[in-house]
Amino acid sequence: MANYILAYHGGKMPDTPEEGAKLMARWTDWLNGLGKAAVDPGHPVGKSKTLSKSGVTHDGGANPLSGYSIVESDSIEGAIKLAKGCPHLDDGTIEIAELMKM
Repeated sequence: MANYILAYHGGKMPDTPEEGAKLMARWTDWLNGLGKAAVDPGHPVGKSKTLSKSGVTHDGGANPLSGYSIVESDSIEGAIKLAKGCPHLDDGTIEIAELMKM
């Protein structure tokens, strides 16, 4: 078994507190449904800056990160299957990559 990061890109904030509560309930249901495969439920992230040799940009880059989770699976295909139920897919995309053991 390996760990995979689900890197969330895009998405939007709920327009009302009621929408926020419904969305949080969907996230909680999805994460609970993953069971032991949910290694780290993760967190949303704030606006980012991108550091390169030439300096710092303040726009978060071409596809800014909006959050992450870490799941355990026997393959990247399995991690993709786990991610398919994620509420983030309503308004954003999920980048999935294996976390390499060092």
